[in-house]
Amino acid sequence: MILVGTMTSCADKENNTEECTVTFDSRDGSAVEAQTVKRGEKVTKPTDPTKAGYSFVAWFMETACTNEWMFDTDVVTADVTLYAKWIENEEIAGIEDISFENYPKVDGSTSTRAINVMVACKLLGIQYTWMTLVEEYFVQPYPYTLQLSDFFNERIMLSQTHGAFMNLIDGKVDIILTHRTVSPDEKAYANALGVTLIETSIALDAFVFVVNKDNPIKSLRVDEVQKIYTKEITNWSKVGGNNADIKVFTRPRNSGSEEVFRELVMEGLEPGDFPEAAIGSMAWVFSEVKNNVNSICYTFNNYKDVLARTPDSIVPKIAINGIFPDENTVKNGTYPFISQVHVAIRSDLNRNSMAYKLYEWLQSEDAKSTITECGFLPK
Repeated sequence: MILVGTMTSCADKENNTEECTVTFDSRDGSAVEAQTVKRGEKVTKPTDPTKAGYSFVAWFMETACTNEWMFDTDVVTADVTLYAKWIENEEIAGIEDISFENYPKVDGSTSTRAINVMVACKLLGIQYTWMTLVEEYFVQPYPYTLQLSDFFNERIMLSQTHGAFMNLIDGKVDIILTHRTVSPDEKAYANALGVTLIETSIALDAFVFVVNKDNPIKSLRVDEVQKIYTKEITNWSKVGGNNADIKVFTRPRNSGSEEVFRELVMEGLEPGDFPEAAIGSMAWVFSEVKNNVNSICYTFNNYKDVLARTPDSIVPKIAINGIFPDENTVKNGTYPFISQVHVAIRSDLNRNSMAYKLYEWLQSEDAKSTITECGFLPK
């Protein structure tokens, strides 16, 4: 994104190279040093500031915090001030006697990782910030105290959807959060072991389709999406787009988004075979779609906007039946593909255990502010 208009001109230095000053207004947070950047170059992302009682969200281009500065893509064209956005850490009613020693083993999907981490921080009184995990290419709450890394590695696991279900069935973890319920083969595996699960929905999200930014398609009907994924429609011109073959990307079987796609979108129809396009990591969805002009794929709205932080200017979402996925259309139920976040436990879990207390807390009014802070709509 090239920015113009509200910024002052860069000053010419003695070597005739135009340099710009990037100032960081932390808004009562810890000080962040200004940077001198050559015109047309990117800003180095600084260490996140801290502020007592608040969590840092991101840097924005105006005080209203409407347009986030994207350090990976935005370049400087003039002197600019970036403004910190903060979220106040609310006091919540926790779980009596919960501690580092008795905290349950929690697992889950990539798309629910933020809830798992933030819930632990809230219940245990851990100060946290939102930060980018470079190796995972997504943003999540992260504790300030690095000495707690052993605790989070042991108690807050990330085995992804299928792995989390298998760990729960095998008794390796106490509780999981995922974007879907148990799949048929996971249920068959559980039945063979005499294990049954209890699954409860705690939040809503939108299941969305994304295309390349140069694709003129802004909306598809449900039946058109189905026909694209059954190979009945193979050219964008059949749905009002360019005369070009559709490059269909999918996710592997048993991934959270793939199973939700089959249940929520396909409604019993068998998707076509797109073996060359099964994306192993949810983060790769945006890279593949960004680099393939005639592509289409699916993801969860919360993951795209909150965790991956991939704006529509880079990889746009499309409307379904003319209805765009946003908080209002999910809340009022008009968007066709509304997904749910589920918390699951084994039915034989001890009702007096801390894990069961956490399962109950996640369904309570006390949990709703934490779920909302993670960008979901609590039920």
